[in-house]
Amino acid sequence: MLDVWIIGAYLVAMVVIGLFASRKTRGSEGFFVANRSGGTFVITGSLVATILGGSSTIGMAGLGFTKGLPGAWWLLVGCVGLAVGGGILARRVRQTGAYTLPEILGQHYGEGVRKAASIIILSSWLGIIAGQMIAAGKILSVLFPHTTLVLLIAISGSVMIFYTLLGGQYSVLKTDAIQAVLILFGVVLTVIAGSEASGGFFMVAQKLPADFVSFPANHEMSWGYIVNLAIFVGTAYLVGPDIFSRFLSARDGGVARGAAWVTAVILVFVAFGITWIGMTARILYPGISPEQAFPHMVMKVLPAVLSPLVIAALLAAVMSSADTCLLTAGVIMTSDILGGWLRKGEGADHRLLVSSRFFVMLIGIISLGIALYEQGIIKSLLLGYTVFTSGLVLPALFSLFPRRFPISPRWVMGAIVSGGAVALCGKLLHVFQSGYYGMGLCAVVLVIGVARRKFMTPAVQNIPSMGGGTPSSSHPLS
Repeated sequence: MLDVWIIGAYLVAMVVIGLFASRKTRGSEGFFVANRSGGTFVITGSLVATILGGSSTIGMAGLGFTKGLPGAWWLLVGCVGLAVGGGILARRVRQTGAYTLPEILGQHYGEGVRKAASIIILSSWLGIIAGQMIAAGKILSVLFPHTTLVLLIAISGSVMIFYTLLGGQYSVLKTDAIQAVLILFGVVLTVIAGSEASGGFFMVAQKLPADFVSFPANHEMSWGYIVNLAIFVGTAYLVGPDIFSRFLSARDGGVARGAAWVTAVILVFVAFGITWIGMTARILYPGISPEQAFPHMVMKVLPAVLSPLVIAALLAAVMSSADTCLLTAGVIMTSDILGGWLRKGEGADHRLLVSSRFFVMLIGIISLGIALYEQGIIKSLLLGYTVFTSGLVLPALFSLFPRRFPISPRWVMGAIVSGGAVALCGKLLHVFQSGYYGMGLCAVVLVIGVARRKFMTPAVQNIPSMGGGTPSSSHPLS
């Protein structure tokens, strides 16, 4: 009964925060980027909570269970990407004054590129949101084994949708800060309790196969596997719509950069902690499935009064990732795909705000429908990330350094479409390493486009302006 009260109180608290945040959301800028008022603590908390979703908690503990200490690379490559992005990109992203990643692309390459990028992100994020909703339902099923998974997914998904559409970015930033504290608390507590149950930190290393405590690589996780993670997972932290939305919500570029660096340092310790939980689970409960490692440890090694609190922390990790993806998708739909029509005439700002809430709800309902239908962590998660990184990471980086990489919009469009399409078709046809082919093709098209611009056009033709037409030398990133 205590479990029900604690989890119920947590879900109600998220809704209450959403109601409170809705009072501050008076316009589209408040809904999209919280009026760009986020300080270092809030932005750091939101980054931590957003990054530690289902794959970085349940999934990475599973890697620790099956592959040992190198399983931490799942998150460590993200730490590297985030640290590099904080140092090189955070200030530039914040200076754009944009709301979304597609808008940054559109500032240089025009509306066609902006909409192409929006469609790729939106289609990818539907599966990602659905996967997080499924993960939330499965976490709750540990506490409520006699309740159907469908009902648990529906409850957790509905709470995510409701508090996100109420307060927008204000809700997400506020709830993420609380969720980050819960997540860190849960990880530390489970690491300590699991190690004690296994006989101590040094005994864990002795009871496992010697290769399991080898780092940075071992027979279970080779350098080739780690490089693959760095390219297709790490780059999503370097250039990602969810990461960029945090930079754009920061008070200034310095806050964005500092928050990225602090988050990267925190997540290094978290990466090893979660992997260690999976390793101790292998010692104590070798018969369970790898994905059960974290929740099983919580229920078995923690005192009964604490286990629901840590389950709430796991739930917080999933919900904080889902709400960010949900808001990002809704804002992209409103601002980037329909923004030209919604901004016309009187009452444009109110129309943007109402439309954003509607699309957050609609996208959330569609994702919830996918989650209820699949009831498993669907393959479209990896598919979505591969298509995104293959088609958008390099064009986004080029857009932030327009002087260094001058290129015409049609070549950027070609790179996005060709890179994303090759990766998508390859994944659907089960072509080995199709993501490399997609990203490689995208890079080739961009390099040819830059070479043509630099060496085959007059020097006076500089870089495209906001609409991708006449040159401009006054852009803040120039």
